[in-house]
Amino acid sequence: MTFFSVIEIVGTLAFAISGIRLAAAKRFDWFGAYVVGITTAIGGGTMRDIMLDLTPFWMLNGDYLVVTAFALAIVIGLRKYLVRLDNTFYIFDAVGLGLFTVVGIEKTLAAGFPMWVAVVMGTITGAAGGVLRDILINEEPLIFRKEIYALACVFGGVVFWGCQLLGLSGAALQIAAAVSVIAVRIVAVVFKLRLPVLK
Repeated sequence: MTFFSVIEIVGTLAFAISGIRLAAAKRFDWFGAYVVGITTAIGGGTMRDIMLDLTPFWMLNGDYLVVTAFALAIVIGLRKYLVRLDNTFYIFDAVGLGLFTVVGIEKTLAAGFPMWVAVVMGTITGAAGGVLRDILINEEPLIFRKEIYALACVFGGVVFWGCQLLGLSGAALQIAAAVSVIAVRIVAVVFKLRLPVLK
């Protein structure tokens, strides 16, 4: 298994857990929670692949469906522990956001598109699954709220671009970009950093 594959699996697990946890808070049944989890995990990547005229990634590899089932089992089995982590649960979402942003950028570049398109697709890969999740659980999408979310993906894309220009490549490049997204998201939540509200 390549490092890139590990990023995809870990990102899927993190996003699926975040989606399932929110579905549980809405008192969805197990199947409903699984649907929310898989939508969170594959929604952004599916939108990306359709726009890039590629076969959606999860249709070529069933691991993502299995990983989401594993995420459901984790939430069910560790529910009491996860309740105690309630105030820090955004970390799962931040990890998924960072890892999937990198996945989106890499896949777009591999498809032959320029870097600016890769930044956009990285943002869609990271943030769009969360939008679909919030719609399914009848919440105002997080991307439209005041906390910095999608902009963290854009920042990660710019970091990826800059590091690439500086000669960084491979796992080091992917880690640098992912960590930048995760860091921006966590700092934004902890310090309540937000954009001005349009009045």
